[in-house]
Amino acid sequence: MEAFAVRDLREHTGELVRNAESGQFSVVSKHGKPLFVAMPFTDELLSAGVSVSLADRLVQSGELSTSSGAKLAGMPYARYLQHLGAMGYSLLDDSANLDDELALLGSIKPGRPATPQ
Repeated sequence: MEAFAVRDLREHTGELVRNAESGQFSVVSKHGKPLFVAMPFTDELLSAGVSVSLADRLVQSGELSTSSGAKLAGMPYARYLQHLGAMGYSLLDDSANLDDELALLGSIKPGRPATPQ
């Protein structure tokens, strides 16, 4: 594992990328405190739950719909909605997709799992 300071990233971007390509982790710090870890984006990383966290961030920022978020997270749609609710995320805040979500929820029959269209 290699460490980089934020102020040095411009000069060492290539090295950071080469480290990731070779499977190495790198720590980036600011004022001597770790800020983030740069790591290779692998299938193992995704299977460890990073896909759920990534989906959550993208849904909450409005870059993904909740149905696309469920796909990225690898969860059935209804379970993903429950997951978001448990995290305190309100679907009503997602007004851009509200009509789509209501239509989907209206098409769900009792006792059957929800699946995105």
